[in-house]
Amino acid sequence: MLVNGIPGSSISIRDRGLLYGDGVFRTLRAAQGKALHWPLHYLKLKHDCTALGISCPDEALLCAELDQVLLQHPDGVVKLIVTRGAGARGYTPSVDILPTRIWDFSPLPDYPPEWATQGIKARICSLRLPAQPRLACVKHLNRLENVLAAAELDAQSHDSRLAEGLLLDAGGHLIEGIRSNLFLVSQGRLATPDLSRCGVAGIQRGRVMAWALQHGITLQVRDIGLEEALQADELFIVNSVIGLWPIRELEQRQWSSFPVAMRIRLGLEQQDV
Repeated sequence: MLVNGIPGSSISIRDRGLLYGDGVFRTLRAAQGKALHWPLHYLKLKHDCTALGISCPDEALLCAELDQVLLQHPDGVVKLIVTRGAGARGYTPSVDILPTRIWDFSPLPDYPPEWATQGIKARICSLRLPAQPRLACVKHLNRLENVLAAAELDAQSHDSRLAEGLLLDAGGHLIEGIRSNLFLVSQGRLATPDLSRCGVAGIQRGRVMAWALQHGITLQVRDIGLEEALQADELFIVNSVIGLWPIRELEQRQWSSFPVAMRIRLGLEQQDV
């Protein structure tokens, strides 16, 4: 772990990331000493910092620190946290505050390889996401909804096939997975939930959208209800660690083939090489 470029695992008890969740983060896949899609991650980090009014660290500085991490940990999961920094007590941030940079590393999760080809089981979480357009799409540190939803999913851990929970907003619209973005396929067309009210826009979501545009596949970003999802030809989720997983079971609906999802997965993996 690096904190502001120095090996260590301690931050100030006055750090606003700790006190208020005042910060943003990125989760990257490292493979053979390379951080996959780092330029996209940095652009998203910069966007999210701007949304919160945090001064985004210089890319060259972060690249140098990332190289330090990858030198010791060439394969696995790298996490970058940028907080507003340490300051005085109170919600109002100081104008001269300096951001805190934290790098962490974890081994790649040992997921069953068949999940990528045969699909996963998902369920609808009872937790509902509140609307907050100011924070919509931002991967900020306030992730309590995800923590509670993950705990709810973990209560079903006796079912080894259950791999993800899907979250709806208060209006009953599908938004995302606990740790993923969601797509559906109907008659060869793609749709993904509108995240203008809540939810996180991950870079893998953006990569799928760009791939669809490049390959002439119709894509809509709009509200999606549960019934529409259950009637879809295919469902799949994406994030930067897992890549793409089809959903083979949701509620009482089951799917057995995922031709569009598999085509997209192959296309994204070819871009990783």
